[in-house]
Amino acid sequence: MSIGGGGGLPYYRLALSLLEKDSFGNWIINQTYNPAMLAEAVCKLEGFQYAPSESAYWQHGHSTESDFIYVTTQTLSREQLARLSEEVGEKRSLLVVCSAFRARNLDAFPNLNIKKIPKTVLTRCEWGKDDYSLEIKNLPAAAPPETFVAPPVTRQQRKQRHAEHPALFETE
Repeated sequence: MSIGGGGGLPYYRLALSLLEKDSFGNWIINQTYNPAMLAEAVCKLEGFQYAPSESAYWQHGHSTESDFIYVTTQTLSREQLARLSEEVGEKRSLLVVCSAFRARNLDAFPNLNIKKIPKTVLTRCEWGKDDYSLEIKNLPAAAPPETFVAPPVTRQQRKQRHAEHPALFETE
């Protein structure tokens, strides 16, 4: 009997580091990333499928049919957020990941969830480590181990066991 075929090993192309330190030691977005690469990386980190829309500039990806993500390096004003909220509409939600925003009372935009980069990215990545260990979070809690509780042994049962199996160092 011969074993046919062969095996293939999957390989992955690692992206460049999304963040790098500037000359002042502050974390900034790597200069080699273009807007599409940045949007794709943030979509992956936030759990969205990268699928940019050709018609809506603010749809870089989605997690459901009505939950979208918009990634921008701009600092968004209250007017821009109000326009985004209006375009998204009441039946959809949008995660806005931007460099900064200038708005208070974000409750006025119930369909928008706003996060900043790079802090959003910094909290999801490990930096300055030379290993590739994965951090495992949000696993379901393990069921408590079943404990065996022996039924109580009566004095009569102990005498019977002792009669059947004498102690190890007992002499005859």
